[in-house]
Amino acid sequence: MISRRFTRRLVFLGLLTALLVLPSAHAIRVKDVADVAGVRTNHLVGYGLVVGLPGTGDKTTQAPFTVQSLKNMLQQLGVTIPPNVNPQLKNVAAVAVHAELPPFAKPGQLIDVTVSSLGNSENLRGGTLLVTPLKGVDGQTYALAQGNLVVGGFMASGGDGSSVTVNTPSAGTIPNGGQVERAVESAFLSSDILQLDLKKPDFTTAQRLADRINEFLGPETALPVDGSSVRIMASLDTRSKVALISSLENLEFVPGKAPAQVIVNARTGTVVIGDRVRISPAAVTHGSLVVSISESTTVSQPGPLGGGETVATPQSAVSAEQGRNPMFLFDAGVSLDQLVRAVNEVGATPSDLIAILEALQRSGALEGELVII
Repeated sequence: MISRRFTRRLVFLGLLTALLVLPSAHAIRVKDVADVAGVRTNHLVGYGLVVGLPGTGDKTTQAPFTVQSLKNMLQQLGVTIPPNVNPQLKNVAAVAVHAELPPFAKPGQLIDVTVSSLGNSENLRGGTLLVTPLKGVDGQTYALAQGNLVVGGFMASGGDGSSVTVNTPSAGTIPNGGQVERAVESAFLSSDILQLDLKKPDFTTAQRLADRINEFLGPETALPVDGSSVRIMASLDTRSKVALISSLENLEFVPGKAPAQVIVNARTGTVVIGDRVRISPAAVTHGSLVVSISESTTVSQPGPLGGGETVATPQSAVSAEQGRNPMFLFDAGVSLDQLVRAVNEVGATPSDLIAILEALQRSGALEGELVII
C-alpha cells in the first residue's frame, strides 16, 4: 500500500514532468538567452576591520593579525601604541569584504558589499565596517566600503556552554555600502563589432538568432560565429550602439530545443525529465528486500540441589523477506508520461527511480543524457 506522503511526492514528480512535456516552441526575448560581449561585472575584494561588536570579536590570542591591523590603522590616524602592548580586544573582528562592480559603473555610484569573518569571530551582528579599499585582480582600488552590517542570522549562548545558531551570523551585507572610485573601461565602447554570446551554447539557437536579426536588420547583417556567439556586422558610434542593442534585446525568436536530459539531485531525490527523453525496448522491475533481526535472552535455571549457576543465553532470530513485484515491459520509444505511469504502478520512490534510470542508462535503453548533481 502506497503511503499518502509517497503519493504526494509522485504527484509532484508528475506535475514537474507534465510541465516539461508542454510544447516548448514559444518565442522568447533575445535578452533572456544572450549577453552582449564586453558587458560584464568585475570582482572586487578587500580586507578590513569590523568594530563595535558586543564582545563577539576575534580572540586576539588566536588571531594576532587583528591586533596588528588595528595598530597599523591607529598609527595612520596618529595614535601610537607601544610595541610591547597588545590590546585585548573583544569588539573588533578582521573581515574579508567583497563585491561585484557592475558594468558601466561610474565614480560616485553605490554598490552592495558582503562582509565575512576571517578570524574566530562567530557573530558580526551589531558591527560597523571601517573604510576598506576594494581592489580588482590588477591591484587597483575601484571602490571604498564602509557602513553598518546587516546580519541575517543570530547566535545565543548560555552560561553552561549551550548555544543555538540560526543561519550564518559570521557574515553579513551592507546595502549600498560601497562607493565606486574608478570606472572600468568596457570593450563594448572600444570595439567596432557587436557580438551576442548565448548563455547556453547551442548551434540551432545561434543560427535561429542570426536569422531573426537578419530578418530585422537586413540580409547578412548577423553571422553565427560558433554555437555560442552571433556577430553583428555593423560599425556604429556609441549612441547608435545603445539604440541598436535596445532594439535587438527585445526581439523575440524561437530557440532550439534543449537536449534530451534527465537531471537528478541524488541528495534530495529530485528528478526532472525532459520531454525529449525516450526509452528503448526494456523490461523493468522493482524489488525490495526486508531483513529483520530480533534479539532475545533465555535464562537457564539449574535445579534446587544441582549446585549449578543461572546462565543467561542470548538468542538472535534473522529473517529475510523479498517482495514480489511485477515486471513491466517498455516498447520502443516509450514517452515520458508512460515512464512516470510505470513508476507509479511499480510503487517506486524517487530514490528508487534514480536507480532505475541509472540501470536504463547502463543498459543503453535510456535515449538521453543522465546528469547527476
